[in-house]
Amino acid sequence: MRIPDIGTIELNGMRFHAFHGCLPFERENGGEYLVDFRCRCDISRAEESDDLADTLDYSRIYDLVAAEMAVPSNLLEHVAGRIRDAIEREFPDIPEFEVGVCKLAPPVGGAAAAAKLSVKGGSQI
Repeated sequence: MRIPDIGTIELNGMRFHAFHGCLPFERENGGEYLVDFRCRCDISRAEESDDLADTLDYSRIYDLVAAEMAVPSNLLEHVAGRIRDAIEREFPDIPEFEVGVCKLAPPVGGAAAAAKLSVKGGSQI
């Protein structure tokens, strides 16, 4: 029996133009967002088989994120929570993961590169 080999799979900088925010101009014009995904999981089978079926297909992660980013929300907390929930439904066996949603150039009354919210998910959280 092989001991699990825990690896980290990341999909960073997924970029979206989305219509999140509490201010009317954010809902009308939208803004730029980045989403990051990070997961720790057993990669032993994929190391041996070299088969996509034996690992986390990060193109499916992208599809789930894109679907949730297309639904307008007032708060980053709501967007990130929906993304986390969608990933948990699709991949219930992921032991732990993190999703970060970053609003570029947030309207805070001054210079700010980004506002970011991260949530954790997974079967062991």
